[in-house]
Amino acid sequence: MRTVQQLYDDKRDKVIIDIRDKEEYDKETMDSAVQYFWEDMMNDLKMDNISGREKFLNTYSKKVPIYLLCYSGQKSEELEDTLEQMGYEAYSIDGGFVAYLKWKFTQYIKEDENENANEVKDHVKEIERSIVKKFRKPIWRKFTQALNEYDLIQDGDKIAVCISGGKDSMLMAKLFQELKRHGKNNFDLVFLVMNPGYNELNYNVILNNAKILDIPVTVFKTEIFDTVVDITESPCYLCARMRRGYLYSKAKELGCNKIALGHHYDDVIETILMGMLYGAQIQTMMPKLHSTNFEGMELIRPLYLIREADIIHWRDYNNLAFIQCACRLTESCASCGGTEKGSKRGEIKQLIKDLTKVSPYIEKNIFRSVENVNLDTVIAYKQYGVKHNFLERYDEMGRLNGASGSQTADNKEME
Repeated sequence: MRTVQQLYDDKRDKVIIDIRDKEEYDKETMDSAVQYFWEDMMNDLKMDNISGREKFLNTYSKKVPIYLLCYSGQKSEELEDTLEQMGYEAYSIDGGFVAYLKWKFTQYIKEDENENANEVKDHVKEIERSIVKKFRKPIWRKFTQALNEYDLIQDGDKIAVCISGGKDSMLMAKLFQELKRHGKNNFDLVFLVMNPGYNELNYNVILNNAKILDIPVTVFKTEIFDTVVDITESPCYLCARMRRGYLYSKAKELGCNKIALGHHYDDVIETILMGMLYGAQIQTMMPKLHSTNFEGMELIRPLYLIREADIIHWRDYNNLAFIQCACRLTESCASCGGTEKGSKRGEIKQLIKDLTKVSPYIEKNIFRSVENVNLDTVIAYKQYGVKHNFLERYDEMGRLNGASGSQTADNKEME
């Protein structure tokens, strides 16, 4: 086993194998790492899997050390032993991807401390310029389109832009700043950071990024992580609910009438499929909502039409590093991606990727499906909390169809 620093101190040619699932690998990995899911590798390296072992031996030379990266360092230890028995020089990366992120953020903060004030200002200008120049079509236009299409901002609004520290919320903050600077100026902003119990490193990364990006944040502290740490059933759901409640409360205290969250296009289509496949319901993540517990408050999602891949591209283009899930439960919580298998959302992400290989219109069609709901062909639905059945309108629909001479859904299907 070796630390991340020892890996980078090793100047020899080497192979880094990321054994997490493909979805987590695609999101972020170490430089030059290749992906090889741990279950596949274990299966290929079984003593009785002659073809699997031969494939591995032909792909990876024993003359080059192999470093194994999993999420927390557990699975990589098992594979390290197997590879050593086969004659490889193999190392499990101590602490896994979690340790790598901590190392990366530490280096990032050190680099920023060495930058002078003029360099920081120039970097901020480059980042801001990239939004309206290089990423004008995929990010800036999609942002303004969502604002207009869903009527997200009205005159006199005071919006709490909620910053979790990840790439989505940080980009959202910069987009609002650009809008204030070059577009609408009939609203006020508060950039709100809630500290639910981050460790010192993650907390410093958030504050450091806010400084780098010139975002004047208002910070408040809660004890949410301490509250949910011992919850075994759906801790992430409870954490999310509590965080939103605290954000509403603080925003209202600061005189805001809206909170803005950083959910993007991919979150929307994943939520639609998750509702169908795991929740037995058809619903979507709405672009805006009235709060049910905080009178006069609304929730808006300005990144609603922006693709996650474009956000990642913007992050990497500007050489930025953001926290992912900073929760203490990350290493054991499936919905944070902490298990080697990934989360339900991760499974849906992969399903969508697989379907997109068959048809490039899949993602757009999923998104549009909830814009084209035909209640005449739905068995039952809820409205204002009341469930309705098609039988309530069945005879009336027959009379209307007969009077208008229109085709029934059944006839259309038969054709």
